[in-house]
Parts: sequence; C-alpha cells; structure tokens
Amino acid sequence: MKYVTASDKARHIAQIAYDKKGEDITLMDMRGISSVCDWYVLVSGGSSRQINAISKEVQKSLAKDRIAPLHIEGKKGTYWTLLDCEDVIVHVFSQGARDFYGLERLWSDAPSEHFVGKCLAQTLQKT
Repeated sequence: MKYVTASDKARHIAQIAYDKKGEDITLMDMRGISSVCDWYVLVSGGSSRQINAISKEVQKSLAKDRIAPLHIEGKKGTYWTLLDCEDVIVHVFSQGARDFYGLERLWSDAPSEHFVGKCLAQTLQKT
C-alpha cells in the first residue's frame, strides 16, 4: 500500500490492529498540537501476548511497504508498546496502562476518531 498521507498510514495501522482483535482503537490528529508526530493510534490489548501480536503485525505490514519504525519502546511481556513510525506514533496498551497514562485526557484538545466495527467515523470528532 502506498501511503499518500500520514492519515492514510494511521488508518491502515488501525485496520491492522482491528484485524488482530485490538480494542478501543482511537486515532488522534496531532497536527498543529504536537511537533512530535501528525497522528497517534491508540489501541488496547487484552494481554501482553495480544499487545505483542498487534505490535508485531503492524511492523510486519509496514515492512512490506519498506517502512520500519524509527524506534520501539516496550518488549515482549510488557503492558505498553510504542512504535514510532515517523509521522504516526502507535501506542498499544493494556487497558490498565491506558487508563493510568490517560493520553486521551492529556491530549483532549486533539480531534479524534474511533473505530466502530470496521468503519471509522466519517468526521473527526473532538472528545
């Protein structure tokens, strides 16, 4: 897949996470809010094994497009993995870690989209 925009890449990553049974998938538009990246993709996994599987599948799929994360935080058996994919940062959390760190609260001024089944909301909604 050719990514035309960071938004396309974020949506593709969200679909990969969904296909691996990721839960509560949220895309946050960070453009104009943070200089670190354009998009956050937040995903919850039910166990460290699932968190690892989602992270590995994202890496595998992006590698097909010759994209490798610039940096990865968190290793197998962890409660949070971060993939720095240049203009998109992917956070795969346990639900407890996601609640504790509260990135949605921290960046509440960022417009966000939520996965509903396989369909993304059509418009960015402020949470």
